Amino acid sequence: MSVHRQLPAYRVFKAVSLLALLQGGVAMAEEADRQIEEIVVSGKYLSLDKLDSVKTPTPILDIPQSLSIISSEQIEKQSFTNLGDVLRYTPGLSIGQGEGHRDAIIIRGVETTADFFIDGVRDDVQYFRPLYNLERVEILRGANALLFGRGGGGGVVNRVTKKPVFGEQFGGFSSSIDTFGSYNVSGDLNMAVHEDAAFRLNGFYEDLNNHRDFFGGERFAVNPTFAFKATPDTNVLLSYEYVDDERVVDRGVTSQIVENGPDVPLKGFDKTFFGSPDDNLTTLEAHIAKTRIDHTFTDSLRGNLTVQFADYDKLYQNIFANSGIAIGSGSPLEVELDGYQDSTDRQNLIIQANLVSEFKTGPFGHTVLFGGEFGDQDTANSRNDTVFEANGDDQITIAFTDPLDIPAFSFSNLVRDRESQVQFASVYLQDQIDVTNWLKLVGGVRFDRFDIEVLDIIEQNDGDGLGGNFSRVDEKFTPRLGAILKPAENISAYASYSETFLPRSGDQFLTLNLDDESTRPQSFKNTEIGLKWDFRPDLSLTAALFDLDRSSFTSVDPDDQGQLIVVEGSQTQGFELQLNGKLTGWWTVAAGYSYLDGEVRQVDGGGNDGNKTRQTPENMLSLWNDIRVSDKFSFGVGATYQDSYFVREDNSVKVPDFIRVDAAIYYALSDHLSLQINVENLLDEDYFSDAHSNTNISTGEPINARFTLVGRF
Repeated sequence: MSVHRQLPAYRVFKAVSLLALLQGGVAMAEEADRQIEEIVVSGKYLSLDKLDSVKTPTPILDIPQSLSIISSEQIEKQSFTNLGDVLRYTPGLSIGQGEGHRDAIIIRGVETTADFFIDGVRDDVQYFRPLYNLERVEILRGANALLFGRGGGGGVVNRVTKKPVFGEQFGGFSSSIDTFGSYNVSGDLNMAVHEDAAFRLNGFYEDLNNHRDFFGGERFAVNPTFAFKATPDTNVLLSYEYVDDERVVDRGVTSQIVENGPDVPLKGFDKTFFGSPDDNLTTLEAHIAKTRIDHTFTDSLRGNLTVQFADYDKLYQNIFANSGIAIGSGSPLEVELDGYQDSTDRQNLIIQANLVSEFKTGPFGHTVLFGGEFGDQDTANSRNDTVFEANGDDQITIAFTDPLDIPAFSFSNLVRDRESQVQFASVYLQDQIDVTNWLKLVGGVRFDRFDIEVLDIIEQNDGDGLGGNFSRVDEKFTPRLGAILKPAENISAYASYSETFLPRSGDQFLTLNLDDESTRPQSFKNTEIGLKWDFRPDLSLTAALFDLDRSSFTSVDPDDQGQLIVVEGSQTQGFELQLNGKLTGWWTVAAGYSYLDGEVRQVDGGGNDGNKTRQTPENMLSLWNDIRVSDKFSFGVGATYQDSYFVREDNSVKVPDFIRVDAAIYYALSDHLSLQINVENLLDEDYFSDAHSNTNISTGEPINARFTLVGRF
C-alpha cells in the first residue's frame, strides 16, 4: 500500500497496539525497581561480548585506533531517531543523503553504504537502520580488515543490540511526537523466566513526516531475544528481528548554476519536491535471525560462535533532478529529470567463530585472538529506467515550476537484471603482547578469499556470444600492527598501521563486468598515532593524527549519474579530538572535533587531480552539554558545525558551511516517568544537511521540537 494512501486510523492502531503489548508486560515487572546503570566506556574493561568492534577483552585505553561509543542513554537524551543523527556527533565522519532510501556515511573521506555491522556481523543491504533496540553504537575509524574483513576503508559502524538479562524483571517505553506531525512509540521488556534463562522484547512504530513537500512514511520493527545457560560455562542467545520500512524517496533540491563556478545548492526552495509525489517510493522488508554461543573452556580460554541468516527485500523508485538551474541567466528556467526503479533481494548467511586465549610466556603476557568467518550472499538485482512518453527517453527537460509538472512516464526500460553469488572465507590471528607494564604491542594478519560470480541476464540474452557470466576471485593478506606506550595507568600513546581492501564488484556487488574482471581491488592503508587520557574513570580525552591512503576506486560520473569513472587514488590526512564524560557531578559533556584534508590524486581521462575528495568538510565540530539542576530537572544544549565541502570529485558544486544549535529539557514526573522536550535547530538556521550528487542536495530541517514521555519500571 502506498505511503500516501495509508489510512491514519490504521497507523494509530499499529502504534497503540505495540505500546499496549509492551506496557502489558511492563506492568508485570512494576514492582522490580531497577537501577539504570550508566555506561562508562573510558578505560573500562569490556568483555568479549561487550565490545564487538575489537573481539577481545581489551580496555579502551589499549586499543591502538580511534573509536567512539554512543550509548543508548545519549541516543535517548538527544532524541536521535536515525543513525545519521547519531553519527553527526562523531568526529571524522559526515553524513551522505543516500538518495533518500538508505544510510550513507563518509568516514575519513571514504563513502560507503555497506560498512555497517550488527553485533559484529555484516549488515550490508541499503536501508535506514532503526535505533529502538540498541545498547550502543560503536564507530571504529581507520581501515582494519583484520577485525571486519573486506571494506571499511575509512572505518565501520557497529550496532550493539540489547540482550536478555538473567535474574531481572524490568521494562520501559517511550512515546514522542514532533511539530512536523511525526510520532513514534517504542518499548523494551526483560523477563527472567528461570534463574538461567531470560527473554527480552524490543519493538517500535514510527510515522514519518518532516518539512518537505509530499514526504511521508512509516516503519515498524520488533526484536524478540531469548538467552539461556546450556551449561554453567555455555551461554546461548537466540534472536530474530523484523523490520518493515515504507517511505517517500526524497533526493532534496538541485544546484544553482553559478557563472565561473562553483555551483551552489538551490536556495529559497527548501520544501520543493524534485520528484513524483505518487511514484517516489521505497519499501524494505528484512528478517534477521541469529544464534550466538559463548563458551568458557578454562579461565584463560574463551570462544564464541555466531550464525546469522538475513533475508532482505528492497525496492526503490524515483524521479530526480539531473541538472542544475540557471537562475538569473535571463533564459527560461528549466531542469532535466531522470529516473529509475531498482529492486534487490538478498539472502546472507554468515558464520563467525573466535577463540581468545590469555597466557604468559616468560615475562610477556599474551592475549591471542584466533578466528574465522564464512559467508554466502545471494543477490538478485534489477533496474528499470524511466521512459517519458513525450520523448521516449529516460531523461526529459521541463520548465522549473513549484510544484513540478512532471509529464507522463513509466518504469519500463529494463537496463539491468543480474544475479550474483558471493562466497567469502577468512582466517585471522592476532596477538596483544604485554611487554612491560608500560609497553604493549599488537600484531596480526588476516587472509580473505572473496569469490564472486555474476550472471548478467540481459547480456546472456542479447545473442552477442559473451554469455553474460562474469566471475572473479580475490585473495588478500591484510596486516594490523600497533604499539601502545603507557607512561601512567590512565594514559596511553599509540601508533598503528592497518590495511583493508574492497573487491572491484563494489559495496553492493553491482559493478562487475568484463573490464572489472581483471581489475585489482581497491586498497586502503591507514597510519595513525594517538593519545588517550582518562582524567577520571568517568572523563576521557582522545586525540589522533592519521594518514589514509586509498587506491583505485570508482566515482559517479558527474555528466552521467548512471555511469562510473575510475579514480586512481586519494589521500586523506587529518586530526581528531574527543572529550567525553563528567566535568563535575552535575555537568556531562560530549565534544568532538576533526580536521580532514582529502585530495584526489588522479582520474582516468579527467582533470580532477589535486581536487578535494567528495563530501569531506575540512572542519567539523560537535558539542553536547547535559546539566543536572536538581534530582528532577536537567537540561541539555549543544551544537554541530560542518565546514563547506564539494559534493563530488569534479568539485563543481560546493555546499556551504553551517552551525546548528540544539537544546533539550528533562523533567522527572515520578520515579518511573519522565518528560523531555528536544528542540532541533534552535536558531532556525537555513542550511543544507547532506548530499548525494551535484544535483541531489538535502535541505536541513527548520526549528522543530519533539515531545517525549519516557517510562521505566
